[in-house]
Order: sequence, then C-alpha cells, then structure tokens
Amino acid sequence: MTDIVRFENVSHRYGKTKTLDEVSFTVEKDESLCIIGPNGGGKSTMLKLILGLIEPKSGKIEVLGTTPENARSRIGYVPQSIQFDTLFPVSALDIVLMGRLHLLRFGRFSKKCHAIAEDSLARVGLESISKSPFAELSGGQRQRVLIARALACEPELMLLDEPTANIDLSVEAQFMDTLKSLRDIMTVLLVTHDLDVISEVGDSALCVNRRVHRHSIPLSPATVQEIYSGSLRLEHDRKVRHQTGDHTGCDHD
Repeated sequence: MTDIVRFENVSHRYGKTKTLDEVSFTVEKDESLCIIGPNGGGKSTMLKLILGLIEPKSGKIEVLGTTPENARSRIGYVPQSIQFDTLFPVSALDIVLMGRLHLLRFGRFSKKCHAIAEDSLARVGLESISKSPFAELSGGQRQRVLIARALACEPELMLLDEPTANIDLSVEAQFMDTLKSLRDIMTVLLVTHDLDVISEVGDSALCVNRRVHRHSIPLSPATVQEIYSGSLRLEHDRKVRHQTGDHTGCDHD
C-alpha cells in the first residue's frame, strides 16, 4: 500500500503550549480515517500541518510523496463554514469555481473549469441549485457546496473539518450519503465528534490528544468514554501506550 500521509515523530507547540508530542502515523491510499479526540487535543493543528500552513517544531511530514507545501494543490479542504458577505451576489456555482482559482486565466474560467465545477455539484446532488444564491441555501446545502468546491480542484486527498457541525438533523442522512461517496473515490481524513459519521464513514479512527492512538471501528462505549472524559484520558493514554510497547507512562519496572 502507498502512504498518502506520513508523520514521523512530529511535535508542535504554540508558545509554551505543546499541541502534538512525538506523533507518528501513516494514512494509506484510499483509506478513510476519522480523526477524533477532545477539544484542544491537536486535531486542528494536525490539519494545518498536513496543509503546510504551519511547520512542525520537530519531526518529518510527508504528504502525497512530497512536502505538505508542494502537495497543497492536490489536497481538497472542507472547513466547518466560510465567512462571506450575505449581501454579495455569489451563486453556488461561483463558490465551487473557487476550487479552480489556480487555473483562472485573464479573469475568466475556461469551459473545462465550468464543466468540472458543474460535475462536482452533480456529485453532491446539487446540480439543480447551481445558480441559487449561496446565502439562501440551508446549512446542509452550503456544506455540500463546500465539498463540491474541494472536489473541483480534483484532489487526491480530502480533508474535512467537522463537516456535520452545522447540519440540520432533517438532512443528515442525505449528507451522510455524500460523505460515504467520497471514500469510494479518494483518501479521506475527517475530523469529527459525530459517532454516526465515525461508524458510517471511517475505516479506523485516530485519537488525537497531544499523542495519537489508532482504534478499530466500531468504537466501544468504554473507549468513547475514555477518549472524551477528562478524568479518564490519562489512563486511556497510558493503557494504549502500554499495549503498543511504550511503557514510559507505566508504573511497573
């Protein structure tokens, strides 16, 4: 299997606050990996490192066989939401075309760019609203438009940051189908707290809390409680490190 993402002993800190500590893991081609863990555990930092927006304090990161900076144009990124002027007349198709900005020539997009943008909207089931104002779309529709924008750059790797955070429950099932369709066509890294997303979309889960641990899916109720309970996180970290042969957090000799 081909490694799409490789972290080797990566550490990062903001000022005196360490966010990642000697993190090592790989993501294989066509894998769908859910990134989970408590708030402040380093999940957003990990995405920024993969995108090359920040650099590690130590360690090595390889993405798509090169540096994160060189791989950035081959990565699709879907944020939780985007800031925009609701009075600005931008359509759903206009938003998707932003995924082709690196190919903009003389202030105009080519016919090929328009065709790819329209196809991207169709792949998330929104071809019928391509000319609708983005500001008038529902939260679920906006999020699918952002996925279409990421698809329009024809990525080899897709990063999604809490994609269901702003989704109404009434359209969650439809949105879940969109997420599941992504895993069939590319490698996906998805930050989420949503247990349904983890069970439906993930091949495995990477728990991030300064260090990382990989878990098989489905997650047991006990594992979920350990990951998100403040009183149990240290014990969870110690136990998993012990199981993988790292006894630096153990009491035994």
